[in-house]
Amino acid sequence: MTTLSTLPPGGRPAEPPHPAGARPVGSPWPASARPGRDGDLLIGGVGLTEAADRFGTPLYVLDEGEVRARARAFRRALPHADVYYAAKAFLCSAMADWVADEGLGLDVCSAGELRLAAAAGFPPGRILLHGNAKTPEELRLARRLRVGRIVVDGLAEIPRLAALAVADTPQRVLVRVLPGIAAGHHSAVQTGVEGQKFGFRITGGDAAEAVRRILGLPGLELAGLHCHLGSQITGTEPYLAAVDRLVGLLAEIRDRHGVELPELDLGGGHGVRYLPGGEELDPAAFAAAVTARLADRCAAHGLAVPRLLVEPGRAVAAPAGVALYRVLSVKHTGDGRAFAAVDGGMSDNPRPALYGSAYTVRAIGRAGGGPAGTFDVVGRHCEAGDVLVRDAVLPADLRPGDLLAVPAAGAYQLSMASGYNLVGRPAVAAVRDGRIRLLIRRETVEDYRAREVGR
Repeated sequence: MTTLSTLPPGGRPAEPPHPAGARPVGSPWPASARPGRDGDLLIGGVGLTEAADRFGTPLYVLDEGEVRARARAFRRALPHADVYYAAKAFLCSAMADWVADEGLGLDVCSAGELRLAAAAGFPPGRILLHGNAKTPEELRLARRLRVGRIVVDGLAEIPRLAALAVADTPQRVLVRVLPGIAAGHHSAVQTGVEGQKFGFRITGGDAAEAVRRILGLPGLELAGLHCHLGSQITGTEPYLAAVDRLVGLLAEIRDRHGVELPELDLGGGHGVRYLPGGEELDPAAFAAAVTARLADRCAAHGLAVPRLLVEPGRAVAAPAGVALYRVLSVKHTGDGRAFAAVDGGMSDNPRPALYGSAYTVRAIGRAGGGPAGTFDVVGRHCEAGDVLVRDAVLPADLRPGDLLAVPAAGAYQLSMASGYNLVGRPAVAAVRDGRIRLLIRRETVEDYRAREVGR
């Protein structure tokens, strides 16, 4: 059993809140988290009770300063690389503005993400489009907007792109390859192994065939190779193994075709901390290890060192988000279990149901000092698997109306949110320097009805 303890036996909050200064090592909360009055918690200088009272719950609070700081950390660690924010983690116009301001590019994988980025004014030359099943319409849109790079993921995309080529502006492309490396926290997100839908196998010659076809088309400019190993990777070894295999393929391409490709994209998947004391991939350590290995392997093969590309998404967005819920009911069962049902659930955070993902939670607006109890924090949906946090340690007298906060909520929650039970997706607010503003309003039944065209 995993204990997600936010209260020690005495019931006093142990983490957070914390004193002014740097947050404790191992904290999943934003660096700006500070204790407030009467058990409140401040994020970006704004009390979470104020945020919930003003905008209602469920509510997602994004710390703009945390997003920017994490984007800067990747730019600082990789000054000679291209860093793309992976929009699939979470995208809205404000997020596009923040990462653009910090010098990042944008990695998109649908026409929706691409259109939103374009409408927000994101520079198209700093956009990279990938996906295993791009529609002809998406490829035409990407060409019309003149996105900087397109990652080729299937042979059918090659003639489609070539047919859209303009003589004086060939499309810069990368070939997504499968290095045969299993990495990530769940089998469903291990995307660097063979036998799944993404990319071209190195073994068997699939990747070599894609390279051969692209090099034979004047409308396409093969810039390099791309891979994505998986998600929530907290160690550098999988990336180093990928460098070894991809540099080997770069050498084979050089020997067979007489060209040295100038770019190498290692994708994203950089892990973050969801629980107190959990592991997190450090951008500086990642950058030092990967750039050293890349230089070493290229020297061994007599290759010029290609420009590195990386695609952090979760590592930028997840730690900046806090999800707020109101307790709707508290139920104690005869077998000693206790359930705290909240006004959200798997419709706004499907990760626990999909991947068994673990989170921590704390009560907001409850002064410490009382006894603690163990609860399963569950959602409001008609599924027994709608559980947000198991074995959470919360005040023993938890009651309807209490406010709960879940950290590390900024990635792959709202972006994967559904309309189950027509509950409606939550509102999103941003905090910075003691001010809060609404970014995305709450979805209502009127939004659903507006899509109906007949009966």
